[in-house]
Amino acid sequence: MTQSSESFDYLFKFLIIGSASTGKSCILHQFLENKFKNDSTHTIGAEFGSKVLTVGQKNVKLQIWDTAGQERFRSVTRSYYRGASGALLVYDISNRESYNAITNWLSDVRTLASPNIVIILCGNKKDLEEQRQVTFLEASRFAQEHDLMFLETSALTNENITESFHQCARIILTKIESGSIDPFRMYSGIQCNRTVAAQQNENSPNNISRKSLRNCASCQT
Repeated sequence: MTQSSESFDYLFKFLIIGSASTGKSCILHQFLENKFKNDSTHTIGAEFGSKVLTVGQKNVKLQIWDTAGQERFRSVTRSYYRGASGALLVYDISNRESYNAITNWLSDVRTLASPNIVIILCGNKKDLEEQRQVTFLEASRFAQEHDLMFLETSALTNENITESFHQCARIILTKIESGSIDPFRMYSGIQCNRTVAAQQNENSPNNISRKSLRNCASCQT
């Protein structure tokens, strides 16, 4: 669905990263189409999708890049990291190897993406509880130690899929509103529509300073 530039307040560049066969493409498909992708194959390079979410009182458009998890595509997928504002780092709760690899994925994305990138750790395939190899507690502790949000998800049942994207977008928006993320910074992974950009400039510290100076000058006349 095509959205006009005025139909959203912010645009965030998102990544879905993690090892092959963790369900990244299924997560994206479930989020966009509200249905499970039965015939999923390995992603080559990257796939793209977009969706507008309502976060608080803002409409936020997510541009989402689902990157290949296979090692032979690693150099290609790293090129998509630049300027990402948010990411879902995905592992498979029934696959210990995919969990062990998240440290390397985390290192890559924090090195190559926006320095303020917000990352949600997703333990996917929660529906495979009987095959679980990674406990909730273990992953939760890892997330706390590395300043990540953490959710367990299921692309099959749609559990916590929308919530993962929504939570990530909400954190980014909160940081923009608090001033800890500058949406106008190069490679921030964030774009504002014209109305929001005008409001942001109006409320910027430099503008406030100029207003104060003008007010002081008018008092002296």
